Amino acid sequence: MASSAMSRAQFALGRVRISNTRLTILAAVGAGGTYAYFKTSSPEPLSDTGKAELIFEKARKKAKSKEEGRDSVSPQHVQVKKSWENPGVYAWGSNTGRVVAPDSKEPIIKAPRRIRYFDGQILRDLKLEHNFGAAVNEQGDLVQWGVGFSKDAATPEVTLKGKNLTKITVSRDRVIGLSSNGLVYSVPVSKADQSVIKSEDSSSFSSWFPSLWSGNQSTSSTIYRFLKPSGLSWNEKIIDIQAGLEHCLLLTSKGRLFSSAASSSEYPSKGQLGIPGLTWKNRPAGVPYDHPQEVSTLRNVKIKSVAAGDYHSVALSKDGHIFTFGDNTFGQLGFQPDVYAPYIDTPCGLPINKLYAGTNLSPKVTSIAAGGFSTFFTVDATKTRGQSSTDLVPTRDVGRVTAETWACGEGIHGSLGNGKWTHVSAGPAKIKALSGLQEYNEATNGVTPIRLSKIVVGGDHAAAILDNRTHTVSSSNSETDTNFGADVLFWGGNEHWQLGTGKRANVNVPTHIGALESGGAALEDNRLQVTPRAKVKLPESGRTVSVEQKVECGRGVSAVYSAL
Repeated sequence: MASSAMSRAQFALGRVRISNTRLTILAAVGAGGTYAYFKTSSPEPLSDTGKAELIFEKARKKAKSKEEGRDSVSPQHVQVKKSWENPGVYAWGSNTGRVVAPDSKEPIIKAPRRIRYFDGQILRDLKLEHNFGAAVNEQGDLVQWGVGFSKDAATPEVTLKGKNLTKITVSRDRVIGLSSNGLVYSVPVSKADQSVIKSEDSSSFSSWFPSLWSGNQSTSSTIYRFLKPSGLSWNEKIIDIQAGLEHCLLLTSKGRLFSSAASSSEYPSKGQLGIPGLTWKNRPAGVPYDHPQEVSTLRNVKIKSVAAGDYHSVALSKDGHIFTFGDNTFGQLGFQPDVYAPYIDTPCGLPINKLYAGTNLSPKVTSIAAGGFSTFFTVDATKTRGQSSTDLVPTRDVGRVTAETWACGEGIHGSLGNGKWTHVSAGPAKIKALSGLQEYNEATNGVTPIRLSKIVVGGDHAAAILDNRTHTVSSSNSETDTNFGADVLFWGGNEHWQLGTGKRANVNVPTHIGALESGGAALEDNRLQVTPRAKVKLPESGRTVSVEQKVECGRGVSAVYSAL
């Protein structure tokens, strides 16, 4: 239709006024060829002669280069290019703890703003809370800042050096770091506590600091503790760590799960360690209070990944089963809350099959996430043949996969993303906006599901990064080959403007926000997308590195950063 209409009228870009209605013909070049879009607008008077009047618009500026052509085709391509040319950290939300803008006394940062200290830097990991921030730089050193770290520190400081950290997680007052060789370091958030050794009072938890501290003065003056499980087999090491406010989960390369206390103010007492009956008083004798213990109930289950909320824990097995334990006050474990038994201290399997009863769909959980009082998980639901003559499925549909996202827990701030404002959930609820998404795949010449690459959860808000296609090729050596980013959607509490929507209202459905430097709500052609992993040459150093953008949601704060 486009080519025939354009050849007959020969209007590259023009407006034709016919009678009292104006018909607008717009042509655009994109991947796949030329398209024409037709729309009618408000009536305009005829010319003085009473005949249709032809008015030509000025031709658009022709791109001088391949890159300029790409920029004109897609604002998302511009976002990707800027992230490669100028890596760093954008943050927004509560700044009372001097975290999202360390050099400003503004209490709220309403739109994404760069943290100047990290300009040009690529990080291994980043964690933000309302009163402190922590990051792992490219060299594997720990960087800390914020009022919770030090009221006198004007800029971020390197605190733990020479440990080759690969990732971090944070509790209420500890930064837990994982090194490349599987060692786990526990570092105080407070700068004052990093250099002062306190003694342990065995009768009280108010002064928990044991005498067994470590610190290699040749590489770092920061005091830290090792979290090292006993009984690891040959060549078995810690490969992942996740922390709540008081506890930490440690996953080994053999699929074994360990848990540990990880706070200086309270011992985990809501079942989040997954060890039945464990309390401060009956903890194992002869070992430090925070010595990791194996979650024995899951000893014969190969765990694939772990997640932690404030006071609850989630584990996903390699065969796609979810186990939850800890605080269930808001239904965050996926079960109906019980006022007489608000905690579950033994890992319990979540019956995912019940969610798909009578649907001819076979579910398998593919990922988990948790934070605050909420839990999320994604499912690949595969269409199967019906069991009776009344529910037979066409052969062409057998094996078709639908990717779906589910949530449970507290949703009073909209943090479940299911379109409701629910204080307590009786069970998992589907997030419709993140379920059943599809896109055309040129490689398979068919429609494929769009899965989530990651869900990031803060105290009462969250973000989902879609695993959508991020590169479009129209033809060999075409000037319209375009790089796109992965779509990001935010939802939940917005008291501190942490959603980045440009407004303060809470949002109960996943919502696009504007590009990092747009300063407001998303437009269709300028919504936030994060750059997928690619090898790029850094402008300043000329080094070629593999880099991507990642999203972080903390307590009242959010960020997007360049990551190794």
